Amino acid sequence: MINRLLVANRGEIARRVFATCRAMGVETVAVHSDADADAPFVAEADQAVRLPGATPAETYLRVDLILDAARRSGADAVHPGYGFLAENAEFAAAVTDAGLTWVGPPATVIAAMGDKLAAKALLAEAGVPMLPSWTDTDGITDFPVLVKASAGGGGRGMRIVRTADELAEAVASARREAAAAFGDGTVFIERYVERGRHVEVQIFGDAHGRVVVLGDRECSIQRRHQKIVEEAPAVVPERVRTALHEAAVAAGRAVDYLGAGTVEFLLAPGGEFFFLEMNTRLQVEHPVTELCTGLDLVGLQLLVAEGEPLPAALPAGTGHAVEVRLCAEDAAAGWRPATGTLHRFGVGSVTAEFGGLAGPGLRLDSGVVAGSVVGVHYDSMLAKLIAWGRTRAEATRLLASALARAELHGVTTNRDLLVRVLRSPAFAAVEIDTGFLDRHPEVFAPLLPADRLPITALAAALAAAAQRRATAPVLPGLPSGWRNVPAVPQTTRFVGPDGDEIEVRYRLDRTGRLADWSSMSAAEESAERPTASTVALVEATPDRVVLDVDGVRRAYRVHRVGSAVFVDGPDGAASLAELPRLPLPTAAVAAGSLLAPLPGVVTRVHVQVGQRVAAGDPLLTLEAMKLEHPVLAPIDGVVAELPVPTGGQVQTGAVLAVVDEKDPR
Repeated sequence: MINRLLVANRGEIARRVFATCRAMGVETVAVHSDADADAPFVAEADQAVRLPGATPAETYLRVDLILDAARRSGADAVHPGYGFLAENAEFAAAVTDAGLTWVGPPATVIAAMGDKLAAKALLAEAGVPMLPSWTDTDGITDFPVLVKASAGGGGRGMRIVRTADELAEAVASARREAAAAFGDGTVFIERYVERGRHVEVQIFGDAHGRVVVLGDRECSIQRRHQKIVEEAPAVVPERVRTALHEAAVAAGRAVDYLGAGTVEFLLAPGGEFFFLEMNTRLQVEHPVTELCTGLDLVGLQLLVAEGEPLPAALPAGTGHAVEVRLCAEDAAAGWRPATGTLHRFGVGSVTAEFGGLAGPGLRLDSGVVAGSVVGVHYDSMLAKLIAWGRTRAEATRLLASALARAELHGVTTNRDLLVRVLRSPAFAAVEIDTGFLDRHPEVFAPLLPADRLPITALAAALAAAAQRRATAPVLPGLPSGWRNVPAVPQTTRFVGPDGDEIEVRYRLDRTGRLADWSSMSAAEESAERPTASTVALVEATPDRVVLDVDGVRRAYRVHRVGSAVFVDGPDGAASLAELPRLPLPTAAVAAGSLLAPLPGVVTRVHVQVGQRVAAGDPLLTLEAMKLEHPVLAPIDGVVAELPVPTGGQVQTGAVLAVVDEKDPR
């Protein structure tokens, strides 16, 4: 029996495992870096052990520190979660050698499947269909191909290559990213299937020789080869589903699989499928399987690790579940990771967290809470929101609505993109594959239409006025904005979501009603042009403004943190920054400066000072959140400054390069 379980991971998966442990009466131990000391998963564990390290990211990769934490806390079992050391055979062996129970397949199985090239050879003998692959670039003449990391997963160390000229750099870049993420820079090359779908099968094995299938999942909506929307079951013909399940069981039996595992396949447009990899761990998207089967997969992991057999009768899947990964990133800016304080994290209508959902509803598996600080050291995923419904359309509609209404303040997320994907006609028609986002640029548009931003800014301005009135030390009975010369409008200026300045002018009459208003951005020519909508003020408090817009009453929720103003309305959300009426002088950066969007390390510098560049040319590469982010020239010009050398660390806002548009010649 497992009595005290240490989770060698962090964030959402640690909280997920702890939830099952509480339900089963198992004590829990968290390990954490200094950066995670105040994280929710640490507070929820029965015990927590600090992992010292040179950097916050490396602490969760230190086998010696984790084993020492297990010894000091009295843990008798270790659950690896996913990522970090979850598929590290040496770690699994070290845990069992220390006399602890390892919650996962044996180290020999992890090693066999961790070497993706060896796994392909082994499973091909078992009859699992394979794509052609290469270990070096010699002899590759048929493009496109896909460069893949041999160790790890999650989309890291993967590059699509369409021409021979791109191959060498893609291999080098994939090796660097894989080495940073997994400690192993080995890569291989595979034929790339255009418009392929990513379908995977959940398998489970026990110590009594039984390998079973617990359904399948569709995971084709991806960015940077990492899944962001998953669903169960996959929408495939039954003959294809049967063949997928048979191939997955054959793969599991070929290695005497034990515990939870996933066999991933690439489904070609004609129905032919090929083995991609076997993940010897629990998957991020396991909740969709749990909602359809009613099973607790973490609970099954613990029972199998204790030597118990799988239940004789396993439930058949019912209904449909859809999951999205809510990530701290700016999708429209090349998936740039975002950092900051999550001032508010509210998702309405959630009926369960980390399991326990019975019937149609929403489940939230989150690694953060309101007040959490999102840094640069770890993966950008904040939470997973999952909906179950009787049909795919029902689950999708519920999930999209809850996401659109969520209050996510302080950190840029991919929420709007996820909502647009879920509401897109192509998604509804199951016209999906791994290139979905490339073919549907419309999903990158913000939910809030541009023509609704002025009214949203007006709501922010009226809430600010109400706040000032509520906290006024004198004459509290006067209406907000009252003045001796009522014809003069009040003016409030904001910086909008796209960085443009927005000026709102409004005038209240003697009774506090909205007499007239106008709004303009810095890009508009006339500051006096009124908006097209007829607006009447119904109610204004510091946190809620109700406006009658062209005869339709619309409510706006307003949350202010310092100068930051977050507005959630019926059309979408906007993050604004109120500008001071009398700003103090500030230092300005040189024209053409490229600023670091977040803290990171400059891993490569591609140009020299004085070199001519064209718009879009790579200037340098910034590594943050375990991913490489190219910094591109915004204009044609000459590189005037490169203040950060290779290996240099930078903070948000630091000047990375300066490109002079003028030709010095």
